[in-house]
Order: sequence, then C-alpha cells, then structure tokens
Amino acid sequence: MKKKLVLAYSGGLDTSYCVKYFTDEENLEVHTILVNTGGFSDEQLQKIEEKAYQLGAKSHKTSNITHEYYEKCIKYLIFGNVLKNNTYPLSVSSERTFQAIEIANYAHELKADFVAHGSTGAGNDQVRFDLIFNLLIPEIKIITPVRDKTLSRQAEINYLKMKGYEADWTKSTYSINQGLWGTSIGGKETLTSDKTLPEAAYLNQLTQNEPEKLEIEFLNGEIEALNGEKYQNKVKAIQKLNEIGSKFALGRGMHVGDTILGSKGRVGFEAPAALLAIEAHRTLEKYVLTKWQMHWKEQLANWYGMLLHEAQYLDPVMNNIEKFLEDTQKTVSGKVFIQLYPYHFVVEGIESQYDMVSSKFGTYGEENTLWTGEDAKGFTKILSNQIKLFRAVTQKEI
Repeated sequence: MKKKLVLAYSGGLDTSYCVKYFTDEENLEVHTILVNTGGFSDEQLQKIEEKAYQLGAKSHKTSNITHEYYEKCIKYLIFGNVLKNNTYPLSVSSERTFQAIEIANYAHELKADFVAHGSTGAGNDQVRFDLIFNLLIPEIKIITPVRDKTLSRQAEINYLKMKGYEADWTKSTYSINQGLWGTSIGGKETLTSDKTLPEAAYLNQLTQNEPEKLEIEFLNGEIEALNGEKYQNKVKAIQKLNEIGSKFALGRGMHVGDTILGSKGRVGFEAPAALLAIEAHRTLEKYVLTKWQMHWKEQLANWYGMLLHEAQYLDPVMNNIEKFLEDTQKTVSGKVFIQLYPYHFVVEGIESQYDMVSSKFGTYGEENTLWTGEDAKGFTKILSNQIKLFRAVTQKEI
C-alpha cells in the first residue's frame, strides 16, 4: 500500500507542483486540504478541487474555518488595533496558525504518514506550519520539496509542463495569498527596497472616483452596523467592508519587517476592511477610554501582534492578553463617520454615549466645570515637585 501524505493545498503554483511531485516521484497517496479563511469564492473552491484531482490527488477536502478565524483572532486584532510596524494588519500571518491547526487535525484523522506544505525556505510560513505540526502531530514527518530543493518558480512551471500539466501561470509572477483580513502580494518589486507594486498586481482596481460617506457602528468593540445596516454575522460585516473599500482601492501598502528567522522581509498588501475597521476603532477608543487604558492596550496589543506573527499563538500568554483586550471593550460603542476617497479615507468624527469629550465637562481650551483656576495652579506646583528635587540635589539652577 502507498503511504499517505496530507498536503496543505491552495491551488497555487507551489502546492500544484507538490501534488504532482509527490504522486509521480515519491509514489505517495496524496490527500489535499484547503483551509478557507475567507479568501475564496465557491466558484474558486470548485476549480481548485478540480485542479487537485487533475494533478493526481487521491482526495481533496475544503475546510471552512472563517467564523472560527474571526472569533479566535480577527476580533482581537480589532480590539488591539494591531498593525505590524504600524503598517501591516497581519493579513496572512494571522491566518496561517489556524490553517496549520486544521491541517494537523486532518492528518491525525487520516492517520497520515507524512504532512507537507509548499513554503520556501526564505519566509515565515515555513516556521508557522512546522511549529504547529511539531506541537500537534510530532509523530508525522514533515516534507517540504520546494524548500528542500530550493526551487525557483520557473523550475516548478517547467516541471509541470514536462509532466503534461498545462496552465496559465501568468499571475505566478506574483505570489498572492488572500483571506478575510486581506491579501498579501509578493513579486519582483518586493525583493528590492526601491520599487513599489504596479497597479496591475493588486486584485482590486479603482472603480469609484466620487467621494462617499461611510458610517461604522461598534458595539463593545465589534462592528455592529455599516451605514445603518445591522450585521449579526461579523464575517459578513467584514466582507461588506472589503467590498466598500475595494471600490476606492483602499487598504494598499508595502510592509517592511523582521522575519521570524531574523532577516528583513518586504511584502505588498491590500486590506481595505482591516485598515478601515482598525482606524475607525482606534479613533473611537480615543474618545471613550482612559489615558492608561489606551497606554497599556497599545503595549500589550503590540506584543500580541508580534507573537501571533511569530507563530506563538499557542503560548498561554496570548489568552491572557486576549482577556485584557476584551475587558477594555465594554465602553467601545458608538458610530464612526468616515469620508472615502480614491486611494485614501478620512475619519471625520464619532458619536457615542461614552464620549468623554463632552460639553457637560466644559470646552477644551476655553472653559471647564471640573476644576477652578486656583486648583490648576496648585496642581501645577505639585506636578513639578520631583523635577525641583532632582535639580536641587544635582546642583541644577532652578
């Protein structure tokens, strides 16, 4: 009997190569699994399944974990306003761990001899997949031909052609990973530091030039409504926000950061819903949270994003941080008003019952009802005491 191999499959060039290589060269029984985190339509999923069988897969499974991905991850990325290096909304790095967990469970269920993925040896995904597999299915051997053979994309294309599999790999000029929280795009321009992606590399093009207003309503930190339309299903709210933002070609950017292995990496991304939701949520929090809530949220959220990016999701500290973030959202409710333009947007203001910029406490810079002028004088003297003491003992002139 042939030995069983479970392959993390996306239908792209790398994993297509893997199916053909494992069936023809290694004589393995290949079972492909695509873990959908919101990046595929039903039509795309059907085509990907057909391709898997054409390449020689014994079986194919599509596992949809989009709602789980939202509840266990995206929700907290919004609560924490998480942007890696203040730029990237962790569009792909946030989903890989959850895909790996699902693949590991499937490999265990099938009693597979091997588990495989199509990652190269240069990026972060190899670590994310390997780490989860090592933790959850240590008895199953990991095989990674693209990484181990250091294959170029052209070499993979040539191999598939040699095996009689013809396909249009034109878009393989760019490595595209699409999910609910955004799309990452890698290509020749991301391999250098001086160029940006061309317009054609992005999945969504500008289709609306006239400005448009957008109203996002939050309830306890989660999106409750868009332009007055309520969304019980938060995944659908994010999908709708992506649809709205895509018309204006919003959410584009280039991210430069440190890989898990220590090198610098550069990638393009397109995440309209993520950037709209995070900026709207961050703005609302400025009005309804205290100074120290904001301060410690930022510290812990940065750690949360970094640990998630670096495959540490199963460390118990992540759950500890999630509980803190969730607790801060009790007053993060209200409406945020945004003006959309081609390629950019402006958050204009908010409306909330918890708004602390309230006229009943006075008017900033003009008048107040919480203290008197004499109170302010005394407060300022007290506030300066420690600096006075330091300057006195260090012989500084006062």
